[in-house]
This record gives sequence, C-alpha cells and structure tokens, in this order.
Amino acid sequence: MKSPVLRLIAWEVTRQCPLRCRHCRASATSEEYKGEFSTEECLKFLDNLSAMGNPIVILTGGEPMAREDIYEIASYGTGLGLRMVMAPCGVYIDDETVEKLKASGIQRISLSIDGADRESHDAFRQWDGAYDAVVQAACTAREHGLEFQVNTTVTRLNYRELDRIVNLAVDLGAVSYHPFLLVPTGRGKAMAEYEIDAAEYEDVLTWIYEKSKDLPIQMKPTCAPHYYRLLRQKEHAAGRKVTPGTHGLSAMTKGCLGGQGFAFVSHTGNVQICGFLDTSAGDIRNEDFNFRKIWDTSNLFLKMRDLEGYRGKCGVCDYRTVCGGCRARAFASSGDYLGEEPYCVYEPRKMHDSTLIG
Repeated sequence: MKSPVLRLIAWEVTRQCPLRCRHCRASATSEEYKGEFSTEECLKFLDNLSAMGNPIVILTGGEPMAREDIYEIASYGTGLGLRMVMAPCGVYIDDETVEKLKASGIQRISLSIDGADRESHDAFRQWDGAYDAVVQAACTAREHGLEFQVNTTVTRLNYRELDRIVNLAVDLGAVSYHPFLLVPTGRGKAMAEYEIDAAEYEDVLTWIYEKSKDLPIQMKPTCAPHYYRLLRQKEHAAGRKVTPGTHGLSAMTKGCLGGQGFAFVSHTGNVQICGFLDTSAGDIRNEDFNFRKIWDTSNLFLKMRDLEGYRGKCGVCDYRTVCGGCRARAFASSGDYLGEEPYCVYEPRKMHDSTLIG
C-alpha cells in the first residue's frame, strides 16, 4: 500500500507552559522537561521533513514560545519551504514577538478561547488573566497583520456558549474558528465527567453545520470526525451532493487523519497518530531522524490506514471512508484504538450505499 502524502504535522517542541489548563493532553507545567530536542536536532528534523514535500508544520507545546530558539527553528523551516504555523497560549504575544514571528515566516497562529467571558475562560485555563491575555494577543496579531484562528475545546462547561465564542472570534478578526471536541487524555482525564454525551455531540455538530452556512469565516471542527458523516446526511436530505466544487475543503477532508495525512511528534521525538493517542508509531532519534521510514512502515500507521481492520460500528459503517471515528476516543473508552467511536449516534448500514456518501 502506497503511503498517503504527509500534509500536516503537529510538533510538540516543548512541554513547558505557564498555564495549567484543565484539558491539557500534555499535563504541561512551567518546569523544564528532560529529553527535549536541541536546536541542532530540531533543524535536522526539519531537514528530514522537507524531503517529504512541504507539509504544514504546527509548532506546538506546551508553549512553543517558551523555547529561546523558537524563531531560529521557524526561520529554518521557512527557508526549507515548509509552511510554518504556531499554537501559542497568548501570554508571550506582544508587539515585539509578533514581529519576530512574522520575520521568521510564521504564517498563522492559533489562539484558544474556551469561555465566552473572563470568568469562564480563566476558570478553564486555571490562570487569572488568561482571557485578557488571549484577547490582547488576538488584537496585537490583527494590528500587525499576522493571521490567527481561534480554537475552543468543547465540554459541558462551555458548549452552550459556543455561539457567543464564535461571534467573539469574528469580532476579534480571526480568519477561522476550530471547535475541538474534548478527548479525555492527560489532565483532560479529570474532565471526563464534563465530556458531552453522544446526543449532545450530535447537537454540537448540527450547530456547526448550521452556523457555518452564514459565518463570514471558515469553521472547521477538530477531533470530530463524524461531522463529515453528518454533513453528508444533511446535504443528502436536502437533495445536494457533497463535492469539492460545492463544499470545498469539507468535501476533501476526511474525519480522522491520524496516520493518513497527519502525525504528531512529542517533545522527546515519539511519533503518534495524534497528540491524544499516546501509542508510539516510532521514535525519531532511534531512526536517526528518518521520519519517512516511520511514516511508511510503522505498524500503527498501517493499521490506521486499513479501514477493514476497524471494529464495532466503525468497521461496518457506510461513512467510514469519510469519518473513521476518533481513534484516541475509542482507545480512551475501551482500550482498543481500532474499536468503535463511543460518541456517535449513527447506526450504520452494513451494505455500502454510494448514494448516501456522495
């Protein structure tokens, strides 16, 4: 089987972070972490990635801006032709750092807003002043012409505030809005009781579908693979087919891209299908930074690409080629990353019907 093209990679350049967010998959703290890549190792890794084309490289953490060499890393990747973006928490964003980000070639940053007001956001982020910091970061980015998107981790604590949050994102000048459906890993395990249930999940996906019709910016749900099933159901019911010509990226994007266009690399070089499934596909250092070898031959990645091996409802679902279910959520609920997505209300037909998914 030919490996899919690597289109997007999230690279946890550090786990250090001044915040202690309730949902953090990395359980990040402000302490130093052993085993993180040296500057030389970072540049070697980027050299390797550039040999695979020009994937989007998300510099994430922790807080990527906690690394003193982050601008050198970003500049080097830019020079190789990679599309460099970053996911900071916002507390280090000011006029000077924004200009440094732009000079290093960072094309976009993502900023997380998890509450519609100061009280709810600060409680979620467990840091007084987090809301003011992220709003100021958005304003500073806009003033300096640095493109930014807004992300929200969706839980029972905030899912009724989503309309207000997305409107805030628009008012701040975001170019897109990305609601992330909570995956209970890392510190997020303690938030399992706040995870919305399958019916509420479906309600949120329906809200995304309806809201995105008139939203002046792009909205892209993340860790919500069955949105692409719901999209096709809604459009089919209205007598419309989902095609690249009519629905753009939504028609071309598959739900779970873990190992199928997307990968995650931890702060110590561990390769995973995503940051939420803590199962190793290989170690960068052990392979002398040969990421292509891991991408092409990892048993975990090969299993992710073989939909015939999926179990439960996902294994027989007529929408599995456009959804695939969340492998990390399946693992968190059952210990089986090939098992069925636990937060999906759809009961699949066993016989594939192409008229449903077109």
